[in-house]
Amino acid sequence: MQPIELNDPTKIEEFLSKIKLTGKGFTTDCLLLEVYEAGLDYPDFLKAEGEDPEASYEGKSPAWAKYHMRQGKRVFMVYGGEGKGRRSHFSETP
Repeated sequence: MQPIELNDPTKIEEFLSKIKLTGKGFTTDCLLLEVYEAGLDYPDFLKAEGEDPEASYEGKSPAWAKYHMRQGKRVFMVYGGEGKGRRSHFSETP
């Protein structure tokens, strides 16, 4: 998968709404909902990279393995990949 980087909140929300994560560890039918639950209601930066056969975009697999989303000082990350349990991490910088 080619890395992708977005800075438009509308495009980021549209992109995340099409990501489904299955397999071991952190899973979701819609990554956008998890981003909202983490407190990022208007993410203004997204970077996705790597390849994960247990992730899908628009119903097609594989999709990206690592997702880094940011809104101001809040950061939400999802990372994993083939053969690894997927994890999520939230942080807020002072």
